[in-house]
Amino acid sequence: MATTTPLTPSDQRRKPPPLPADALWWALCAAAALGLASCSSLGPHRVWGTAAGAGYLAAALLASRGRSPRTAGAVAVTGAVLLPLLWLLVVDRAQLEVRVVARSAGLLLAEGTPYLQHPVVPEDFNPYLPGMAVFGLPEAVAGPGPLTDPRLWMGAAFLGAFALALPAGSRSAPLRWIAACPLVALPLAVGGVDLPVAGLMCLGLALAGQGRAGAAGLALGAAAALKWTAWPAIPVALALLAAASRSAGRPADRGEGRRPADRAAARCGLVALLTAAALVLPAALRDPGAFRAHVVDFPLGLTDAVSSAASPLPGHLLATHVPGGRTLALLLLGVSALLIALSLLLRPPATTAEAAARLALGLLLAIAFMPASRFGYLVHPLVLAVWAALRETPGHTLFLRVRKQVSR
Repeated sequence: MATTTPLTPSDQRRKPPPLPADALWWALCAAAALGLASCSSLGPHRVWGTAAGAGYLAAALLASRGRSPRTAGAVAVTGAVLLPLLWLLVVDRAQLEVRVVARSAGLLLAEGTPYLQHPVVPEDFNPYLPGMAVFGLPEAVAGPGPLTDPRLWMGAAFLGAFALALPAGSRSAPLRWIAACPLVALPLAVGGVDLPVAGLMCLGLALAGQGRAGAAGLALGAAAALKWTAWPAIPVALALLAAASRSAGRPADRGEGRRPADRAAARCGLVALLTAAALVLPAALRDPGAFRAHVVDFPLGLTDAVSSAASPLPGHLLATHVPGGRTLALLLLGVSALLIALSLLLRPPATTAEAAARLALGLLLAIAFMPASRFGYLVHPLVLAVWAALRETPGHTLFLRVRKQVSR
């Protein structure tokens, strides 16, 4: 017969799979950075590509000569994040998103809403939820400057949330690697609104995996107030809480364990929704028409102004080159969401690693089929996948392990 027993402490202390940090990895990063520098028409991207390419090449050289991964990683972070960030701060250059966030904070303080009432050109639109304006408040209050730049606060929020989501005592190496990864280093230097969302999603799932339903709801609610892309993390966390709470009980008490499990999931969901509502509704109700135009119509391509998010992903290609392709792309997006929802109901994730992997898959499908999308959005599934690998329990992905015993 089969019984279930908790994983032993030795199982839980086993190290997760190592992240790539050899000379070949840094050489590939250098090729990607230098390729962006030569192909991009955006000045901040060219600055980043040049500086990051040099940093990655230096890291590859150090790794090939047997220097420690810590030394090579520190050199990569210096070249890919610190140097281009400092230079761009000095010359006051940034990606468009940084200026949008700064402007939205000024509008929020002045008019109670972060959205222009009559947007005309794509630069007028703010496709983010009202919570994103928080990162522009230092500049709106104290004025423009290197220390009030929104990208510093967005980067700090991401690194802080991601660090807290990692196991205590093993944070420095993963933080160094994720910061040096090109898809993360680029927005850290030039500005990117997706990083704090990804960090808060990891933190929310980590707290849910620890059974801290209220704290998980706060983190996920804060993420949900920043961008729509964070909302799928809430049902994933609810499924994780319910499955983990139920499997923690003894088989004989499984019926009695349903109520605590349901209460934990309900508490997390309620806190998340109340947090998001408190941050979103005041600005949304101030001007519902502007809210819809900015955060619903514009991202879906339903406005006269066309979003600059036009990477050649399947959804954009369908919407651009196929008759009725926009409807087809939205249909594929809906089917993907339905399939992920069914997977949560039929086979809920039992560990934080499984939950992060499920969420990463769902976001990857969403990014692929959105009519207006860009490669930079892939930072969401990347961060979640890396975090899932770091949180994975070797040997099996479930909290409980089945041990077969022969009864005589």
